[in-house]
Amino acid sequence: MTTLTPAATVVPSIDGVPLKAKLRRAERKRKLQAVGLVLPLFLFIVVTFILPLAVLMFRSIDNPEIVSTLPNTIAALEDWNGEGIPDEPVFAALAADFKAAQKSKTTGLVGKRINYELAGTRSKIISTARTVEKLESGPYKEAFLEASDIWGKHETWVVLKRAGNPYTTFYFAAALDLVWNEDNELVQAPPQQSLFRDVFVRTFGIGITVTLATLLLGFPVAYLLATLPTKTSNLLMIMVLLPFWTSLLVRTTAWVALLQTEGVVNDLLVWTGILSEPVQLIYNRFGTIVAMTHIQLPFTILPIYSVMKTIPSTHVRAARSLGAGPFYAFWRVYFPQTIPGIGAGCLLTFILSLGYYITPALVGGPTDQMVSYFVAFYTNTELNWGMASALGIILLVLTTMLYLLYNRLVGIDKMKLG
Repeated sequence: MTTLTPAATVVPSIDGVPLKAKLRRAERKRKLQAVGLVLPLFLFIVVTFILPLAVLMFRSIDNPEIVSTLPNTIAALEDWNGEGIPDEPVFAALAADFKAAQKSKTTGLVGKRINYELAGTRSKIISTARTVEKLESGPYKEAFLEASDIWGKHETWVVLKRAGNPYTTFYFAAALDLVWNEDNELVQAPPQQSLFRDVFVRTFGIGITVTLATLLLGFPVAYLLATLPTKTSNLLMIMVLLPFWTSLLVRTTAWVALLQTEGVVNDLLVWTGILSEPVQLIYNRFGTIVAMTHIQLPFTILPIYSVMKTIPSTHVRAARSLGAGPFYAFWRVYFPQTIPGIGAGCLLTFILSLGYYITPALVGGPTDQMVSYFVAFYTNTELNWGMASALGIILLVLTTMLYLLYNRLVGIDKMKLG
């Protein structure tokens, strides 16, 4: 019996190269071509999404103002026991840092950062720096205490030492209405300073309300589109898609004209006798929800419609032939098959609603502004990128948690159906 050696099992190609080697080379070439096709999209995602998200996360914990402007003071405060106010060496270090900051014109950064935690201190810090700049020698402690009363307060030095870390959780704490007390403990902010928890609750409340409104209005429309003849449904689909051809700003402004006190809606309600006099339909929660529902309606209809089109009409007819009534057949046979479309449409609408800024700003009131309004406020007006980033990250985390919860629930439903 002849035994084949390993060399004998090698199958050469026409040009003498082993067939396995040529196959590996062809497979490697195919993979490189696939990577080359995907690479532009991957780079686009990295540049436009992953990189900005990484910068946003870094901004939310970055704390460079004090550590870069007052290095001598931060080093001197390491030996402070945290009781009372520091001694002369710390004041001398602060005076040296203030003199350098005055020359580089960065004193305002110190005042701005401390003012985030101690309101009203920015102007006092700047005036103190101007006073200290004129001093040629100590003692500096007395000069600081005479320049402003903030230097005699224990909380000022506690905040200054805590703000001297290059990274901070201050912005996340503030975004959750938490503050540090004089004992350097994280506690709930006073009611008059608490804001953002209500803002997050308001944002999610408006998002849920808009999602439910679009579902109630969009489900019958999607069902009608899925069951009508193709010619008629295509015409109605154009009407559903028509808002996409109009700017978001134009659609929102149109609702301003419709809902104002002397607008079309109020005039129609008074003319029909439903109302005796015009009512306030805009610059409140009602106007915000109506405008957002109109804008988001197509995003709910389309996923539901796409699922309904795949449901065979024979299912309901079979249920009817077995004795089920019209409603029972619809509810027990047809409706469960539309749940994936309902989930996709509602999730899409809900996530998009959380990020609304223009619509609440134009048709809502002061108590109707959502998280996006405050992100824009801290970015464009206050120039507080740390606070804006923290608010954005918290909203992103909460949205991601809801998305994961939705995926888990959908997975459980699929297992039950299976």
